[in-house]
Amino acid sequence: MNRLTRAINRAKEEDGGAFIAYTMAGDPDPNGFLDYVKAIADGGADVIELGVPFSDPVADGPTIQAAGNRALASTKELKDVFDLARRARRSVEVPLVLMSYYNPVMQFGETRFLERCSDLGIDGVILPDLPVSEAQGYGERARENSVATPFLATPSTDANRLRKITAAASGFLYLVARPGTTGGKEEVGNLTTKAIESTSPEVPDELPVCVGFGLSSPKAVNKVVRAGADGAIVGSAIVEKIADGKSPKDLRDFVSTLKQGTKLR
Repeated sequence: MNRLTRAINRAKEEDGGAFIAYTMAGDPDPNGFLDYVKAIADGGADVIELGVPFSDPVADGPTIQAAGNRALASTKELKDVFDLARRARRSVEVPLVLMSYYNPVMQFGETRFLERCSDLGIDGVILPDLPVSEAQGYGERARENSVATPFLATPSTDANRLRKITAAASGFLYLVARPGTTGGKEEVGNLTTKAIESTSPEVPDELPVCVGFGLSSPKAVNKVVRAGADGAIVGSAIVEKIADGKSPKDLRDFVSTLKQGTKLR
């Protein structure tokens, strides 16, 4: 079992669920980003996702697109992201997961990319636009480098495809709370809770199910955990705080309230 899965399972056992926080690498600038990552960890996040800035982020809503545009001023290439991840790893102990589109990985070279992740202590990589049907070679190289490969499923994923996704996934299964792009402040509705209730029994026990897209409050976090998710993922609401110029202390306090939403005990 990798460190990523262990952290999620430990949070589930101790609290009821894990809290996974997303922020964009290099936003608002390299030094500010590192301060915010430390604040997120200090606020109680169990896992931190680091977004890789990309010029064509088709799955991202306007908040994260704007963060990517800000970050691209100083974090233009994967080598810049790796430098920030290296510095972040020095200051935080929680698992770090990169979230990137596949194109930068392909340009960098899959094997070289995964070896670099392993060297830096990056625990997993999410590639939302890499179809599981085309990921066998990538998955094998990731396993060789002890890098987890969370894959995405949606409420409309059929049973056959879900089996293929869970067979390829490691670290956790990323269950998309609702259709569309990231962001938004919709309440967690029946579609999401039903998706959790129907998906979780179909997933191997050793693979945690974590829910993201559109969660923005402790109430929403609590609702998905109570519905049976092993963890909740919040991105846009955190990125908004950074865009608004909130201090690291303010962000730490906000993350702490979100983490409280995972606590059922």
